[in-house]
Amino acid sequence: MRRDVGTVLAGLGTLLIVMAVVLPTYIVGQVVKFPLSEYETATLTGTGMSYFSATKVAPVTGVDVRATYTIKGDPAAGSSSTAVWNEFSYVYDTTNNQPVQIMTRRFAFDRKTAELVNCCGASVNGNTRIKQSGVVGYVFPMNTQPKTYQVFDTTLNKPVPFTYDGTATVRGIKTYKFVEDVPPTKVGFSPLSSTQPEYYQIHLTYWVDPVTGALLNVNEDQKIFLQDPATGAQTTVLFGGDLQATPASVKQIVKLDSDGRNKLSLLGTILPIVLGILGAAALIAGILLARKPREEEALATPESAVDAAETPAAPAPWERDDASADVIPGLETEEKEPEKKPAE
Repeated sequence: MRRDVGTVLAGLGTLLIVMAVVLPTYIVGQVVKFPLSEYETATLTGTGMSYFSATKVAPVTGVDVRATYTIKGDPAAGSSSTAVWNEFSYVYDTTNNQPVQIMTRRFAFDRKTAELVNCCGASVNGNTRIKQSGVVGYVFPMNTQPKTYQVFDTTLNKPVPFTYDGTATVRGIKTYKFVEDVPPTKVGFSPLSSTQPEYYQIHLTYWVDPVTGALLNVNEDQKIFLQDPATGAQTTVLFGGDLQATPASVKQIVKLDSDGRNKLSLLGTILPIVLGILGAAALIAGILLARKPREEEALATPESAVDAAETPAAPAPWERDDASADVIPGLETEEKEPEKKPAE
């Protein structure tokens, strides 16, 4: 009975140890993915901003601006490997209480690598002909590495390098900084002028949690302007200024990210340690129980030897009555004289 219990415990212990090894190395990679039903809002604000007002048909300068970015997942369009999210960004002049800019985007991406996938009606401002590629940007790959990533830019409509720029702490979480630097680049023509090309430049900084790939903080310093082709001089600022994520927004995003980090920690660290300890204990107990009956037999051996010594040994074949030389070759026996019959 003890041996059976020991065998079961040893098997269970081995299974738990295997799970402790496989859980962080394989299972976490298969189970942990970016969600299908994401819902998140981030707010950036800036002061002393400039833009061209379509309402006033004139440049506006020195105003406060609030930019709100909302991400909402489309679970029905996604799958086990691909997530589909919709983005709506709304830039508002809080000084004059009027809208500045609206942008929509639909994108699909790999739920593990954060690489964009061209499917599921992906578009920028409704234009489905724009092929999105590179890393999403709103999320980076889980286990982000300190290297340059190609991230899709919705103004240039192509991926651009986001260079690793060291580490920084965001509300207690160590992050990797990535920087996009785009010098003044021609992007076409605006409705304002068919002769003066539109230019775009930006210095964009992302603070990314390398564990979850989540974007925790943003600083967006950009300018979009028209340029005189003859002189190369800047003529009209369409949008310009420095936008920074608000403390409240960063706090909210960090809270969501912390929940994700806790789940990863549970699956990747805490559970493997607990399973490993339980597995080792069960394995040791099983081995001890399985070996105990044998030890008891070994302890009983001396007594068995004494009993055997006290038991008379069986006579050898040649010591038995009527034994013959045929039993053991070479053994001779004395011939018995024949019995004499009584005289008649």
